[in-house]
Amino acid sequence: MTAAALAYGIAALAFAVLALAARGRDGPPGVPGLAVPAAASALWAGILALTPVLRSGHQLAMVAELGRDLVWLWFLWRNLQPLLAEHGAAIARPLGRGLRVLAGLAALAQIASLIHPAGMLVYLAGAVFPTLFAVAGMVLVEQFYRNSSVQARWSIKFMCLALAGIFVFDFYLYSEAMLFAAFSEDAWVARGAINALLVPLLWISLRRRASTDMRLAISHRMAFHSAALIGTGVYLMLMAAAGYYIRLAGGEWGAILQTVFLFGAALLLLLVVFSGSARAKLRVYLAKHFFRYRYDYREEWLRFTSMLTEGEPGAQVYDRSLQAMARLVDSPAAALWLKQEGGGAFRRTAHWNFGELDGVLEVGHPLPVFLERRQWVLDLDDCQEQPELLRESGLPDWLLENPRAWLVVPLLWHERLLGFVVLAESFSQPGMDWEVNDLLKTAARQAAAHLAQAQAAEALTVARQFESFNRAAAFVVHDIKNLVAQLSLLLANAQKHKHKPEFQEDMLATIESSVARMNRMLVKLGDDKGGDGAGDDDGVELVALLDEVMRAKSAFSLKPELHVETDRARARADREKLARVLGHLVQNAIEATPYTGKVSVTLARDDSTRPATAVVTVADTGVGMDADFIRERLFRPFASTKGTGMGIGAYECKEYVQELGGDIQVASRPGQGTRFTVRLPLIQEAEKT
Repeated sequence: MTAAALAYGIAALAFAVLALAARGRDGPPGVPGLAVPAAASALWAGILALTPVLRSGHQLAMVAELGRDLVWLWFLWRNLQPLLAEHGAAIARPLGRGLRVLAGLAALAQIASLIHPAGMLVYLAGAVFPTLFAVAGMVLVEQFYRNSSVQARWSIKFMCLALAGIFVFDFYLYSEAMLFAAFSEDAWVARGAINALLVPLLWISLRRRASTDMRLAISHRMAFHSAALIGTGVYLMLMAAAGYYIRLAGGEWGAILQTVFLFGAALLLLLVVFSGSARAKLRVYLAKHFFRYRYDYREEWLRFTSMLTEGEPGAQVYDRSLQAMARLVDSPAAALWLKQEGGGAFRRTAHWNFGELDGVLEVGHPLPVFLERRQWVLDLDDCQEQPELLRESGLPDWLLENPRAWLVVPLLWHERLLGFVVLAESFSQPGMDWEVNDLLKTAARQAAAHLAQAQAAEALTVARQFESFNRAAAFVVHDIKNLVAQLSLLLANAQKHKHKPEFQEDMLATIESSVARMNRMLVKLGDDKGGDGAGDDDGVELVALLDEVMRAKSAFSLKPELHVETDRARARADREKLARVLGHLVQNAIEATPYTGKVSVTLARDDSTRPATAVVTVADTGVGMDADFIRERLFRPFASTKGTGMGIGAYECKEYVQELGGDIQVASRPGQGTRFTVRLPLIQEAEKT
């Protein structure tokens, strides 16, 4: 074997391996990969290695040279075209036209030299056009690298270096042949070895190219069955080898032992094949290790974080959190339950396109206990199909009966359940698998941290407002003390000077001034906070309480109307506190309604709940409120639309009603009036007896 045959044979083998490695790994749509030019180079090197033993070897070598050069130029041009469309459109057309003309002339010269092997034609086809191809290749490599982005250069720089080396050496070889009318034998042999040395650079670039997918492009089902068959085959081969060894080592019992062993191995294989758990674990393993992930996690996480943090601080933080989680799985609606302060129940805090889903869960309810302990994302369809899971999670009826509810996602903060999110069924129906589960659990922790931070900031703001309020109350108490001292002095002097007209005038002026100052302090301080006594064990009769509230408001020109639909309504509450709550709602309705309007109070009983509840409705035809005010300001402390209001009344109403285990809801539209609905748990007849 000559040195040339050895060098080009090694190059042929190297390019063949590269072509196999690059098979099926094309670049972006319309852009070829390395498989075709690598195969062309392998064929070219193989022909040159066999030239001495082939008939018409020199003619085949010239055709192989032309084919290899054209394929590499085609590869570079197709990869360069998209880049020139963005950055170098001005040179794209003349460069493409020049390459086509050059290729056409080279092909004609090659055909002519084969038909009529005259000296000039052979010279053109064998030396001139290959030199021009080498120059064109160097130009294309330079343009391809120059027009690529900085990020893409990392993956293509070794390929550009290898191709530049191939074309530079070709230029040197053919230029020397044109000058001396003969090829250098040493350079010709070295050319094969140099091409083989440059193949590893092409392979590195193949591995680095961002568009290259190193995993097999097969379906999940085919991968599962293929892996199962391969595993079964390997298992049977191992068992057969072990059985053969047992037969040899077992003596006269060998055949019996071999039969028993093979039967046991086959039985074990059948148990594994028919095991649903084993099949599921195999599917998860293949999905995690052999397939591209469903999500582009960088884009998903950037979008999720952007949605959580956009807008003004604290503005609609609950709605943004719901939308961010819902969009991860293309869910059209979501609802949020958060644990109330002071260890209260889980109540719906916000919803996005999911207004019909509502309910209350006590802290000891099985669902929040399950979510905190297991930290699972619950698929409601799976829960209904698995009775044991349904019993353990204790899903409430109002959640199971909603046809749109799909997933329950726990919001965990330092391993404690802050709340949970219910997602509606997805538009795209992605199904619940390990990837969706992991994505939602991670996103839920991020959302929980964001919500906990928002709650902490809100609590800090409220605490600061209460601190300011208490400081103002201290100043008021100081002023009251001064007034008491002044009135005490006036009372002490009254025994001596009460008959003097001057003293009487001064006393009246002092009392008038004191009364005016106390009224101003009361307006500033807000509602009275008395009546903190414990609730009556026998409960509060709501009919009598509402009659008392109505009488207290009868002095107004707009008198509220009371409608009683039940006389069996007794709630366990502090009478003074509850009277202040209901009186505040009626007072607000009167103040928000013109004299020509109407304010009505209705008492009803709802026996469909457990326990039964009293429903007190305060409705007016006044100015109403918009949705933003109701959501963001109505039940917040120190938020009021009144010029002299402290914004404590509505906040106190909600806090006390929820403390009693009830609920307060509001429905209002600007210009159409407002309806407050207070639901209070009633004392059962068995409790009273």
